[in-house]
Formats: sequence, C-alpha cells, structure tokens
Amino acid sequence: MAKLTINGTVREVAVEADTPLLWVIREQLELTGTKFGCGMAQCGACTVHLDGRAQRSCVLPAARAVGHEITTIEGLARGDRLHPVQEAFIDQDVPQCGYCQCGQVMSAAALLAKQRNPTDADIDAAMSGNICRCGTYQRIRAAIKQAAGRMAGGVRS
Repeated sequence: MAKLTINGTVREVAVEADTPLLWVIREQLELTGTKFGCGMAQCGACTVHLDGRAQRSCVLPAARAVGHEITTIEGLARGDRLHPVQEAFIDQDVPQCGYCQCGQVMSAAALLAKQRNPTDADIDAAMSGNICRCGTYQRIRAAIKQAAGRMAGGVRS
C-alpha cells in the first residue's frame, strides 16, 4: 500500500513500488486526463506536477511520489475556475485532436508558476519535451503568452 497525495487528497493505493505513477493515476484512481503516449518520457502526454514541477508520470515509479504533492490536469483548476493556461488554450483554439493538450497545459502551468514573463526561448525550452502531432505549436506559444499576461495582470496569483 502507498499513500499518495493527488490533487490535495490523500489516496491509499495497492501498488507495486515500481509501477509507473501514470498507471496508478489512470487505472486505480480513474483520473484519465493524464495520457499514455510513448512510455519513455519523450512525448509529454503523461505530464503531471510533482511538488509544482512538471514530471513525466510514465517513468516515475509510484513509490517515488509518496510524500509529494501530485497535481493532475483534473486538479489544476480551482473549483469552477479554470487555470489561466486552460482558459488561454480555449481562447487560442489550441487543440485539434487534443491528445497532447493535458500534458501541454501541465508543462505550461509549471513554467508560468516559476517564470511569470517567459521569452520565446524560455517557452521553447520548457515545452520542448511535449510533442503535438497536429503541429499547433504557434497557438500553444500564443496561449502561454496570453496566460502569462493574465497572471501578471492580477487575474490569478
């Protein structure tokens, strides 16, 4: 048994220590926003926050997440209010197929939590591990900039 704090709630799960956190999140906790993409931490579809930092859950053993705060896409919003990155993704009409969207949003939110006014180079570096097969990278960048502006303007701290 392992106790994991996910989206602010402590959950006890029966899991082998080396089971990837992704499968605990999706299969045991039924939080399916976190996606399986490559299984090798290369595509970013499985991105969650571990203590506020973007992490690939497909290669992170669940045992290493014990004692840490895990946030999935389902926990990013505050009640009925979307996170500014989620709002900006909608405003900028970012998703096409939408498969990568949750991982993209989680990586972008982690970037903006530590750097409120990122440059294009900062965005490229932070998002380089997130692959979008539809090629919406320019809209993703625009959404991140929009969200940064909203956050800097006091819309959300």
